[in-house]
Amino acid sequence: MKITVEDCLRLDAFRNSTVESCMRKSDRRVRSVSVFDENNLEAGVERNGVPEQMVLTHFWQIKDDVEAQCRVISGFGRKQIATLVVFLNEHGVRALDSRVIKAAEESGLLVITIADEGELTYAMVIEQVMDKILYGHNYSDNLLNNTIYHLLNFEKHSNFQSALKEAAVHNDYQVVLMTLEFNPILTIETRHKETIENAINVAKRRDITHSSVFTQVEISDVITYWGIIDINGEKHILMIVDDNDNYSAVEITKLAEVIELAMGMWKYTPERDSRAEFIKAAIRNDLSFCYTLVDEADMKNKIFLSSFYANGIDNSDFIDIIDEYKMKYNLGILPLVEQNEFYGLIYVSASEEKPMALKNACLDMFDALKAGKPNVRIFHSTGIENLDNAVEGFKLINETWNYVETVFPYKRVFTKYEMSMVCNCMDIILQSSSLKKMYLDLLEPFSREVSSNKGKLLLETLETFVLDASMNSNKTAEFMSIHNNTVQYRLKRINEILGAEMTGNRIIPGLTMALALRRLEDQ
Repeated sequence: MKITVEDCLRLDAFRNSTVESCMRKSDRRVRSVSVFDENNLEAGVERNGVPEQMVLTHFWQIKDDVEAQCRVISGFGRKQIATLVVFLNEHGVRALDSRVIKAAEESGLLVITIADEGELTYAMVIEQVMDKILYGHNYSDNLLNNTIYHLLNFEKHSNFQSALKEAAVHNDYQVVLMTLEFNPILTIETRHKETIENAINVAKRRDITHSSVFTQVEISDVITYWGIIDINGEKHILMIVDDNDNYSAVEITKLAEVIELAMGMWKYTPERDSRAEFIKAAIRNDLSFCYTLVDEADMKNKIFLSSFYANGIDNSDFIDIIDEYKMKYNLGILPLVEQNEFYGLIYVSASEEKPMALKNACLDMFDALKAGKPNVRIFHSTGIENLDNAVEGFKLINETWNYVETVFPYKRVFTKYEMSMVCNCMDIILQSSSLKKMYLDLLEPFSREVSSNKGKLLLETLETFVLDASMNSNKTAEFMSIHNNTVQYRLKRINEILGAEMTGNRIIPGLTMALALRRLEDQ
């Protein structure tokens, strides 16, 4: 419940207290308590200057310095703390100077003095105030007992949803139950001030799915709490909205536990998250199940632009970038997030008339997602159209992502073209020893016509030039930390050994396959 300074003044610890300034502000809320007794006054004000915090002090370090006391008072006034409680002691500050009280009035700071007769300690005040904050005005009667009464009223309610709705209405909170993919499956709204989608976007950036406690997220002055609960052995996200900012985080956590227990007593089973099931089926290449879910998941009459998978991601950065492209190009993105892995299916409605521009938007988005993030790897099949191709895209990703980095170690974004080539290489390695030998024999002159060391050096240069540097000699020099003239000399020598111009359009396809096979064989 909302606990104010006025409520705290009724506590036993404050029986010998006096409000010295700004009595009109005694309705300020108190959320926490801290102690200020530091040598560095500015640092102490900065650390303890938290809005809605009660700060306790003896002014021990500045007991004889009225000017310093005024600076502290003004500093806490600017920070808009709930109140400053000054302990009066015969060995310290016996009474506040009139200049200090004037500074408090001018800065709008509620100051309370309290007599320290040797029996009252910081710990005693903190314990009583925190008990008041945590347990409030018989909060269990107002929140938990009331909620339990409605949730377990089996005679009145026919299902869990109806019982939870009435409990939420009577206690001024809202509830949204979601899958771990943030797809809502149960919504109890008692007030419409912020959209669920906006709340989800903010919560994703906070990465609340990895928190072990309920996390408070403020969204345009709306207080929401997010946490993980277990339903029939499966993890779900529960969001609770405190409509009037009445409850503490402890109360909300207890409320979530009550709701979770009530689900079990009602034997409540969440509705199937058809959208999550749809993308999971696509990822595991279950095309028939995708078609079964296409209407239920609202995926009918969609043009599928891209199937992608990313690992090594930072959720908050990813969400920001993806949201930007969704809004800019009106894209639909069906996500599946698992720890630091992100699967996605990008689509638009069939009425969209800019397939080329939208395809390029997807490519730009992938570049933005990997920019400045050396650990991120993105694998995508873009430029598709129907559901069959989208599922095939995931199949290609699943079969090659673990190998394509071996062939292209310097790349961070992999297209269907690189993955298709690596897929062919894997087929050759597994199924056709004669075809593999034919390709690797193209590189045989490097071990036969020159010395072993020189042949190895030239072959490494050729690999870097073809597979890593896109046949750019400057990039090759950069990758190998050698001079471009050295690269040019080696390329000339390579052409002589091959007996062909390596960059010729009839030469490079076979040579690229041979070099890719070699890297896969050497891993």
